[in-house]
Amino acid sequence: MAYSDFTLKKVKLDFNIQTVENHSLFLDIEGLKISDYLTQTLKRNVPLALAINTEKARSELIIINILLEVKEKLSQQISLFSGIDFNVDKEKGLNGFCDYLISGSEEQLYLDVPVIAIVEAKNENIISGLGQCIAEMYAAQLFNQAENHDFSSVYGAVTTGNEWRFVKLKKNVAYIDNDQYYMSDIKKIIGILVKMSQREA
Repeated sequence: MAYSDFTLKKVKLDFNIQTVENHSLFLDIEGLKISDYLTQTLKRNVPLALAINTEKARSELIIINILLEVKEKLSQQISLFSGIDFNVDKEKGLNGFCDYLISGSEEQLYLDVPVIAIVEAKNENIISGLGQCIAEMYAAQLFNQAENHDFSSVYGAVTTGNEWRFVKLKKNVAYIDNDQYYMSDIKKIIGILVKMSQREA
């Protein structure tokens, strides 16, 4: 079993996680000005990625560029991992590859302090990615506890590249943001990801 096998129902049952779905979690977070580089990159890449319409295209042309912008905004104070093998508890199914993990540490040679799990939605279905995302967030929570990193929350996002849905896990309660954000909200998306990385959201 791996993270991708978790549905929302399964992750709730297996780990006794409650979900709250009627909150606008990040309404007060302000959008951030994006670099000219990201503006031009998205202007060029988004139409192509949506035309190709594969997960690989959306990952390489959209998602990674947004995450690199977040890393740049934070002056390299975070680290970014793509396609990393994140084995926390194989018996519980908390193992396998994660699309992206953002760490609250500058250490890039190994994963330390995972704070955000980002899942590429399969078949452009955001809802179906929520189970996988929360499973990865729960694993990150266990990892941090084992390493004596005491954070009140771990964050997550499920994205098609064009659409983003955010999640906050606090102990055993997963708050699934009631709002969805699109590329037209890119400044807000960057603002949310930056605040999450700083553990201030």
